[in-house]
Amino acid sequence: MATDAKVEMGPRSADEVRAEIARAREQIQSSVLALRQEVGRVADWRGWVRQRPGLCLGAAFAVGFYLGSRQW
Repeated sequence: MATDAKVEMGPRSADEVRAEIARAREQIQSSVLALRQEVGRVADWRGWVRQRPGLCLGAAFAVGFYLGSRQW
């Protein structure tokens, strides 16, 4: 059975550990940036209105009608 795990050949030097931490930090920064961009794209309400104006107008009308018809 083959595994993808690395086999450690002994203690790592401080420089190797620093280099691994730097690589991990870069990967995390890249992932966070990609996540921010995706969340920004999904949460952009102006884009939703631009792509689906009829649906947004209908939803706004329905919400306004519901709120206007409620008896306070």
